[in-house]
Amino acid sequence: MTDQKKILGELFSQWSGEEVRLITELPASGSDRRYFRISGAETDAIGAWNPDEKENIAFVSFTGHFGETGLPVPEVFAFHDNKQAYIQSDLGNETLFSLLTEEGLSNRVKDLYRQVISWLPQFQTRGVINLNLELCHPRKAFDRQSMMWDLNYFKYYFVRLSGLGFDEQALEDDFEKLIAFLSGAAPEFFMYRDFQSRNVMIAGNRPFFIDYQGGRLGPLHYDIASILFDAKANLPNDFREELLNLYIEEASKYTNIDREQFLRLYYGFVLIRILQAMGAYGFRGFYQKKEHFLQSIPYALDNLAYLLNHRHPDFEFPTLEKLLRSYITSETLRNYAKPALKVRVCSFSYKEGIPADVTGNGGGFVFDCRALPNPGREEEFRSLTGLDKPVISYLAAQPETGIFFVNICNIVDQAVENYLSRGFQHLMVSFGCTGGQHRSVYFAGQLSQHLNKRFRMNIEPEHTQKNKWPARQP
Repeated sequence: MTDQKKILGELFSQWSGEEVRLITELPASGSDRRYFRISGAETDAIGAWNPDEKENIAFVSFTGHFGETGLPVPEVFAFHDNKQAYIQSDLGNETLFSLLTEEGLSNRVKDLYRQVISWLPQFQTRGVINLNLELCHPRKAFDRQSMMWDLNYFKYYFVRLSGLGFDEQALEDDFEKLIAFLSGAAPEFFMYRDFQSRNVMIAGNRPFFIDYQGGRLGPLHYDIASILFDAKANLPNDFREELLNLYIEEASKYTNIDREQFLRLYYGFVLIRILQAMGAYGFRGFYQKKEHFLQSIPYALDNLAYLLNHRHPDFEFPTLEKLLRSYITSETLRNYAKPALKVRVCSFSYKEGIPADVTGNGGGFVFDCRALPNPGREEEFRSLTGLDKPVISYLAAQPETGIFFVNICNIVDQAVENYLSRGFQHLMVSFGCTGGQHRSVYFAGQLSQHLNKRFRMNIEPEHTQKNKWPARQP
């Protein structure tokens, strides 16, 4: 790690002409690539380290080509002679997925999705013109071999490791049927390969696209299937249909599309994309023991249920379908939606002391709410608590409250993501105020709602002073 930082720091300085003041590793993703935010006196950039030289060469070359074509991608400033390190523009921390997780399907997020869908056919059509396809890695096209790799990935890392029995030869026969069906789509376009909400950065309320180094020639259908059936994004089906119609409309501006034939093949590509994703969840989760990947499985099962029940691909695959339907109803697989991490959220009074951590892990985070406006000083709120709407409205209207809560979410979210990835089981977050009745209660409730929504938890906040709250009037 020290050598990686040193090489990236030197590369940054050679490019920017500035000494490195700070280099910080960013949270790891599902790949082996490592990213670092590097800061000089006036310049910030992202340093990337990846031992796969062919993948790096593809990314750097594709990035230059897409940028020259006018497509919104980062800029690569420097590429090390070892082909394992490069410096690229810093697009910030927000992705389409992080915004969706934070805001839900707000009007802003919907508009960003529409922008993303409008850009996709331009990557696929304009982006492929004069692209150096010899650099595509590991395959030049999404051909029969690529499809079989994806299906075997699903078979070996999900089907086998999930522990449920299956008829391997009959399953292989259905794989051949699926490949034959999908082969009806011509691989004439740039196929992004991993077109999903985590690979779209949002900067200045505009999308920028990353992680296309696995791109290759392929049909139009795969990428739009990837983003619309992105498991944890969990888009509502009516919004998926809206975006699919928008995609066909936009793509028709660049190439001829037979809508009926496109849709006939499309749901077959939805199927293979879901299977590929399940293989990835199995590899990262069952095999590499990264538990947070397993939490995507129930979302993928919901997508399969919708596909098989409402948009069944136009061919028969009896063994595969029987297997998939058994997964859809499997309580074992469904239970992966419940994270092993237990987060305890408390409110307390500083007069009574900070709550004890019965797990023996030291107490976790403690946030002091006493610097915020105190509803308890207002006569109309004295008999109420932070659970009551008038108090909630009062606190939500204070600018300090919003700033305080955003900072708390940033800190706690980072810890939760880290704990989930490392398989930790306990985290405690406590909010204190003078009496344990208004501010601390409000924030304990707000954080619980936030974590429940973002991480599919089921937190019920504990209010340690509840037995001392004023009696309710009948």
